[in-house]
Amino acid sequence: MGVLTYETEVATGIPPTKMFKVFVLDADNIIPQILPQAIKSIEILEGNGGPGTIKKTTFAEGNEFKYVKNKIEAIDKDNFTYSYTSIEGEPWIDTLEKVYYEVKIVPSADGGSICKTTSKYYPKGDSEINEALIKAGEEKIMGMFKVIEAYLSANPGAYN
Repeated sequence: MGVLTYETEVATGIPPTKMFKVFVLDADNIIPQILPQAIKSIEILEGNGGPGTIKKTTFAEGNEFKYVKNKIEAIDKDNFTYSYTSIEGEPWIDTLEKVYYEVKIVPSADGGSICKTTSKYYPKGDSEINEALIKAGEEKIMGMFKVIEAYLSANPGAYN
């Protein structure tokens, strides 16, 4: 099986600058606070937060995944782009070599933003990728944007 690519978009009423700050720049701190049912912690294992940094996300108990390690590939604060590669995780460690993610947050006409993601799933050898599982995971990532939007709407003074 070859590389599987997904492209998704989600619109939000939050301006790109604020969305990028929360989803990318301060994600290690804020995401476990606003999504404790999904994310237990995000910690830097290696690096300074820039390209080459390796982070470990530990999922809350009861989730099908235990953890994932991501390597930051690029961060562009001026253009609101961020890319990273999932290099290790449970339980998909046996079927996927890696997953590459690219996030771009662009302004929308209403003053909010559109969060665009491209995900590329690289199988190990001839492993089969469970597309239903991948789609469910993609929907959870898009759902995170909506949770961030709700948090920022409820806390308008945050991240100014």
